[in-house]
Order: sequence, then C-alpha cells, then structure tokens
Amino acid sequence: MQSHGRIAAAVLAAAALLTSAACSGTPTSAPPAAAVAAPSPGATVRALTPDVAEQLDKAVTQTQRQAGVPGVIVGLWIPGKGSYVRAFGVADKSSGAPMSDGLHMRIGSETKTFTVTAILRLVDEGKVGLDDPVSTYVEGVPNGDRITLRQLAEMRSGLYPYSEDPDFGKAFLSDPNRRFTPQQLLDYAFKHPVGFEPGQKFQYSNTNAILLGLVVEKASGRRFGDYLKQQVLEPSNLDNTFFPTGAEFPEPHAHGYTTQTPNGEVADATNWDPSWAWSAGAMISDLSDLREWARIVATGTLLKPATQAERLRTLPTGDPGTGYGLGIFNSHGWIGHNGSLPGYQSVTVYLPSAEATLVILTNTDTSYEGNENSTLFAKAVTTIVTPANVYDLPPTPVTSASPSR
Repeated sequence: MQSHGRIAAAVLAAAALLTSAACSGTPTSAPPAAAVAAPSPGATVRALTPDVAEQLDKAVTQTQRQAGVPGVIVGLWIPGKGSYVRAFGVADKSSGAPMSDGLHMRIGSETKTFTVTAILRLVDEGKVGLDDPVSTYVEGVPNGDRITLRQLAEMRSGLYPYSEDPDFGKAFLSDPNRRFTPQQLLDYAFKHPVGFEPGQKFQYSNTNAILLGLVVEKASGRRFGDYLKQQVLEPSNLDNTFFPTGAEFPEPHAHGYTTQTPNGEVADATNWDPSWAWSAGAMISDLSDLREWARIVATGTLLKPATQAERLRTLPTGDPGTGYGLGIFNSHGWIGHNGSLPGYQSVTVYLPSAEATLVILTNTDTSYEGNENSTLFAKAVTTIVTPANVYDLPPTPVTSASPSR
C-alpha cells in the first residue's frame, strides 16, 4: 500500500513497509496441506530471438509507463535459447542519468533467501536443527518453546509482524534515517498477542526473519553480517552483494523513489537507513550477482541435498499457484523471492524445467492498481517467454493494523 497525503495513510504505508519490503506475497493463510506442484518438464519456453526481444521491449516499456517506474533492469537467461538483458529509463531523475545493468540496488526481502541459507548452512554444520524451538537461541519469544526454526522460515509461526505495528510506522516515518536494533523491532511485535498456533497456517511476518538472524548470531558466535559474508557470499563468489551495517550504498547505484512519506509526496529514499529491515530486507546486490544467486538458491549449491530438499518443500499460501518453502516462494514453477522497500523493488527467480533465470530490478516501490511493479514486469516477461509458467504473485492487501480502515 502507498500513502496518499494523509498522516494516517502514511502510517499505513510504513506499516506495510516490511510486508512488501521484505516480501511481497499476500499475507494470507492456508492449512499446511500438499506441497505446490513442481513445473512440468517440456513446458513451453520460447527462444529469445530478435522478434521475441522486440516483444519484450514493448511489454516492458508499456509496463514502465503504466506503473510510472523511473527505471528498470531486466535480465533473462535460458540455456540453449539465448538471453535478454536490458535497462530502461533513468537511474537518477535529477540528473537524467540512464539506468544501466551494472548498478547496485537495494533488494528488500530477497534478503530472506540469504538469511535462510545461513540457517541451512548451520544445519549442515550440525549447529542448529530445523525443528529446534527458537527459545533455544533467543529468549523472550512468545510461544518460543513451541515455535521451531522451520516454522519461522516457513512463515507459519503466528508471531505478529512488527512492520504492521502503528508505533513502528510512526517511528519510521518521523525519521527514515533512524537506526533500529533487532531487539527494538521484536519489541514492536511482541507487545501483540500471537495470532495462531505454530504451524497452523501461513502468514508473512518479517518478525520471523529477524529472529532467524539472531539465531545465526547465537549459533555461530559471529555477527550476522560476518557469518553471511564468510559462509554464504564468499563461497558463492558474490562480490557485489552486501549486508550493510548502516546506510552505506556502494557506487554505482540507482536512486530510489517512494511515496511512503508523511505527506504522500515522492521522496528520494536512496540513503534511508535499512536497519529497520535487518535480516529481513536490508541487503544490496546487482544484476550479475543475482543471476548467479537465483541458480544457487534453487539448485542447492551450498547445501547438502537433503537440506536443499527441505528448503524446496513448499506449502500453500492460500493463493492459487503460489507456495512458500523455507524462505523461498514457488510462483507457478518459478522458484525464488521478491523484495520491496522504500525506493526499490526486485524479483529473482529460477525455472528448473528450463534452467531459466529471471531478475527484475526497479528504482521505485510505488504500486500500480494494487500490484507491485516488480510483479507486473515479471508477469509481462514470463507471459511472453514461458506462457506455461507465468510468474504472478497476488496484490498485497491493506494490512489489518491500518488506522485508516
């Protein structure tokens, strides 16, 4: 949701920050029934010929105009069928500098794929178990003796999403450069009652990812960012991917634009402090690294096969064709995650049946008709190239914490 000039609506926007920022799926519910079906081998995949590239150019530019997106980067790679890499629009509205495919971008909730990979590396090291209660590692968690690490990663803990707390929204909007600690974020969540019994249903809550970051620190004895760098980023050769300790943003990068402001007007959010998202959504990357990361996450390069199988066991979210595993979506066969935070949106996904990789990066989080702009771009591209597997996450609804409802 975006703000539209009222303080109450602005608080709603901040309340939705991590729901979209660190994610983007609909925070709904469904019983943990059967896993979402894997894509079928032999599904239609079109070669990326000049004619198809022209169709993609038109679809992307049309979506860009409709959604009012300043700049977008699109990368699609399909072994044996070619590649499509384009940058459209501007990276800086003030200078008119063009968007390019070599820019660093904030990636929001795609951070969760890194956070959960860190947890799974600890599983493989024998330092944590997926069915360990979170209370083993973090004190003071409501129902912590019954909520497992698996349920945190699956978004089935029942813990209140701190980003939906009105006080959090007010605190963030009053000073986007404010530093939040992980404990402060949890405090916003833990003053609310638990929503349901652990494992009962799906509810996207970034509180879960903050707790997983703290588990990494407790089990490894290292700061989260240090463990992530040493055990996930460096083994993956991701030299342009970072977990920032503050508002630092490596050059070159695109400027990001948001309407999540007290008056609803567009602001440059490029240097807003991402500590409010921490292990749920603070990371920075670029197109080339995300291309590699999509494959690593989907194929389990860093993990034991049995551990990777646990990650890919997706359960229904309540939306047709969409499942969620351990920190990972399956949207109509495309495996990966999306992200959104003030100024930026992204999608990084992999289609196993075609070994195809898709990365979308934009420099605004403004939605269009309730849909995240990154989803619209990904849907437009996959409708043309993989019509049997069209990426399509549902719109993010108004949050229940909205003071304007």
